[in-house]
Amino acid sequence: MLLNYQLKPSTRDQSPDKKQVIFLIHGLFGSLSNLSGLGKELQSDYDVILVDVRNHGQSERNSSMSYPQMANDIFELADHLQIEQFSILGHSMGGKIAMSCALAQPQRIQRLIVADIAPTSHADKHSDVFAGLKAVKASNVQSRTAADKVLADYVETPEIRQFLLKSYQRTAEGFQFVYDLENLYNNYASIIDWPEQSNTYTSPTLFIKGELSDYIEEASQPAIVALFPNAKLKVINATGHWLHAEKPKTFNRLAINFFAQ
Repeated sequence: MLLNYQLKPSTRDQSPDKKQVIFLIHGLFGSLSNLSGLGKELQSDYDVILVDVRNHGQSERNSSMSYPQMANDIFELADHLQIEQFSILGHSMGGKIAMSCALAQPQRIQRLIVADIAPTSHADKHSDVFAGLKAVKASNVQSRTAADKVLADYVETPEIRQFLLKSYQRTAEGFQFVYDLENLYNNYASIIDWPEQSNTYTSPTLFIKGELSDYIEEASQPAIVALFPNAKLKVINATGHWLHAEKPKTFNRLAINFFAQ
């Protein structure tokens, strides 16, 4: 499928054959706006492409969300835009999509950043979130303030509720989620899984971990090294899973420096 996207052209004069392109891929319950701050900073040197992955934002809905399929969505968009090689950054689920791209067609991916996720299966961390979002949908409340009151019975942290409700938006039919909640719920087992891989990606790779997050643990290291032998790890102190939102200056600096190497 052809994903919804935003292309932010480089603000620096470059010859067409020397332009470098970076794809930015959001995580579960997100949208292309999640990484727009980083995209704006990268624009000084790169063409930046922000995407809505399937069942999110304005992209098409689909009953299947395997990582090979979602990686193919990225390549289909790149082909549509006539982009042969590009770098890629993904957060959480988007990080697994980014890794899947690098392993599927390593010759096309120049550099890879994976934000707070490992190439492993992960435990269910979203049962309360799904229950809360379903309660919001069932309540049909017509403001984010009212939605937040409903969601607070299921999700304690205000910052997480704020993130989840960014996609609860006014439409012609009233307030609705712009991600497909039913398809996300039905595909959650695939989203937290990680398919067996036979390839490796040997180009420069950076994993960025939030210190307080448990999505990348010491036990993840063998899997990372096996698939990404040239990977490096940076840790952002006092930061959880949404590290790009909690400490954007630090996160953006790490990404910009890595892509510039």
